Amino acid sequence: MLLTIDIGNTNITLGAYDSSILKFTARLATEQKKTSDQYAIEMQSIFSLYGISSEEIEDAIISSVVPSVGKSISDAVAKLCHIVPLMLGPGVKTGLNIKIDNPAQLGADLVAGAVGAIEAYQMPCVVIDMGTASTISVLDKNGTFLGGAIASGVRLTLKALTENTAQLTSIPIEAPKSVIGTNTIECMQSGLVFGTAAMIDGLLERIEENLGEKPTVVATGGLSKEIIKYCKSTIIYNENLLLDGLRAIYDKNN
Repeated sequence: MLLTIDIGNTNITLGAYDSSILKFTARLATEQKKTSDQYAIEMQSIFSLYGISSEEIEDAIISSVVPSVGKSISDAVAKLCHIVPLMLGPGVKTGLNIKIDNPAQLGADLVAGAVGAIEAYQMPCVVIDMGTASTISVLDKNGTFLGGAIASGVRLTLKALTENTAQLTSIPIEAPKSVIGTNTIECMQSGLVFGTAAMIDGLLERIEENLGEKPTVVATGGLSKEIIKYCKSTIIYNENLLLDGLRAIYDKNN
């Protein structure tokens, strides 16, 4: 069984594959102060929850945008499963042709998402990943990574609003009954949900103009499912896109 782990700034997502079948997914909070032993205990609990023994994990692959946590998780997997995980980074075969100014700067999460999209969808393709940051990756008709856009994530925007204003408080991230809010909470929700949806629609329109053809659009990550419901663009939701990309990358290296 292959263990795939995507480490983001807020969450760590785990998935176990038996061949091409995803047996389970789970999430942990990303905490830089945790030791490898603490992460090992949490992963052992997750394995037990889904009826899987650590001995069944034959190999693992990790993508991380938090280097210190990536090291702790790698050590935890080694202790728990007695294997050395493959860490997505320089020297790892991905099959992805990257055309940005400095390919080494491309985040491991964006690489995994792009590879997952190439494996599953028709090109050209736009990948939207809504986590701590909202990222948009653009792949041309040949699956070449052209670049993209990065915006503040919805939760990060809400945090900035509440921490830097005297009278705005934290709110549930959900759509209000109307885009025209009639109280403070509804006004904030409108700006967060409908505003983010409108931003995505606007960027997708400009990307399509730049590409000269209509791309497949796929979204993944934390709040994507809630936000894309209010987009006017046709967007496919794939919760496990990054994990599927990691499995494909692992296969390319083995």
